[in-house]
Amino acid sequence: MKKTLLLCFIHGFKGGEDTFGSKSEFAQHLAALISAALPKVDVEAVTYPKYETRGDLHDCVARFRDWLLERVIDIEVANGTPSPTIEPSVRTILIGHSMGGIVAAETVIALANEKPIPHSGDSKASERGDADAYGDSEPRGSQQTPSSESLNNMMFPYVQGVLAFDTPFLGIAPGVMAHGAESHYNTASAALTQLSGLSTAFWGSGNKDQPASGGKQPVAALPAPDSDKNTKNDRPNAPQGGGAWGNWGKMAMLAGAAGAVAAGSAAAYMNRDTINTGWSWVSSHLEFVGCLARGEELKNRVRTMVRLNDELDIGFANLYTRLGKAATSKQVSMVGTVLGNQRTFCNLPSKIAAGIWKEAVNDKATDETGAHMTMFEAKENPGYEQLSEEAKTLIVRWSKNDWYETSTRGDIE
Repeated sequence: MKKTLLLCFIHGFKGGEDTFGSKSEFAQHLAALISAALPKVDVEAVTYPKYETRGDLHDCVARFRDWLLERVIDIEVANGTPSPTIEPSVRTILIGHSMGGIVAAETVIALANEKPIPHSGDSKASERGDADAYGDSEPRGSQQTPSSESLNNMMFPYVQGVLAFDTPFLGIAPGVMAHGAESHYNTASAALTQLSGLSTAFWGSGNKDQPASGGKQPVAALPAPDSDKNTKNDRPNAPQGGGAWGNWGKMAMLAGAAGAVAAGSAAAYMNRDTINTGWSWVSSHLEFVGCLARGEELKNRVRTMVRLNDELDIGFANLYTRLGKAATSKQVSMVGTVLGNQRTFCNLPSKIAAGIWKEAVNDKATDETGAHMTMFEAKENPGYEQLSEEAKTLIVRWSKNDWYETSTRGDIE
């Protein structure tokens, strides 16, 4: 029987079809390497079209499964497979970048957690109902760790392995998170400074004896009132020192900030529908990546994938980026000093079995996010060829089994 190994590429958060190259160059390059190493089967590479990386993760997984099912059925029909659900001619390797790796893992966990349709004579299964018979009585995926009895070795589509590229299965590295938090803090501080400067420009601050920076008065600044030096100030509550404008200028500056907030509030009310839509958009994206903040769920997902590897021989690996020669050590107040050659995007496993994790060093990237985003760009990643070879080796190892050996493609050709 003619057989096909389908390589399905899944992008991550806010990615698209160009994640694996502007014309999926990496996907096609990897497919060519694997095809040469596995001559008995056809090797096809497909990239999951750009999808909305927002909303509930499991809804996203469900949509991907529907798409994958259609693609696999089309190939099974083309291959003329007599019983695709019993003896499929197509096996799939799910290849995900970043959050795409989590989508891939959740997909295979859901498939392995489904129970075959019970025989009509199985009264107990019938009493449980269709939903329970398919394993749907509880949330799918990593939320439910399947028991030994419930593992489905006849899943359809059949997934032979999950290969992830820089997927934060155990969260994003503390250095990346802390640096990001500090950057946002600095940005907020700069914004506040600009707001204060804006208020000063319109309302003025300090006294007239304190010239503006560079000896120039701010544009549109109100002139400070002249103080009457010959008149004694006999008002106990009057501003002291620097003329009448001194402290009032500070109050005016605060009034300027309050005015900006008030103006913003008015604009927000006038555009409340648009803003509500925008906030829903933002919160929906946060919901999608929110799983990265749920530590026990992350660990449970990894444990389940390791178990699928042990019991169903489903491959599981993560090729993660590490900075190389171009990186410098980074001092982050929240985590201390992170040496340049130890900087990674992903949090690495240390105390739990987590499958195969192999580093992919980028000697050109200067920061973790840059290395993460340019994994599949040969010009920006000197380790591109090594990365391709590592991926090929893993996929070939997972695929050389009885299913592969019984393919008739070699005999036909």
